Amino acid sequence: MHAVIVTGGKQYRVKEGDVLRVEKLGLDEGTTIDFTEILMTSNGDDAISVGTPYVEGASVSAEVMSNGRSKKVRIMKFKRRKHHMKQMGHRQSYSEIKIKQIKA
Repeated sequence: MHAVIVTGGKQYRVKEGDVLRVEKLGLDEGTTIDFTEILMTSNGDDAISVGTPYVEGASVSAEVMSNGRSKKVRIMKFKRRKHHMKQMGHRQSYSEIKIKQIKA
């Protein structure tokens, strides 16, 4: 069984047992969270239900495995012949979750 969930302004196609990194949820490790914004559920090839915009009565429960920050992304701005160079960096926070159950 597959589902498409919305969290952090992004859409993810998930199935039971998947481990994925999403935008930081602000929850402690071991906490269970229920996603109710489900765009689509699929039970194989024949049973597909698409929401308008969300599927009613569907939910996905997941457990927060860890919280962390990803690798640093380096940003460099350079203007030629102007003697100007600027360096910056950014580390995005994430929550790693494991999908436990999909209720359709």
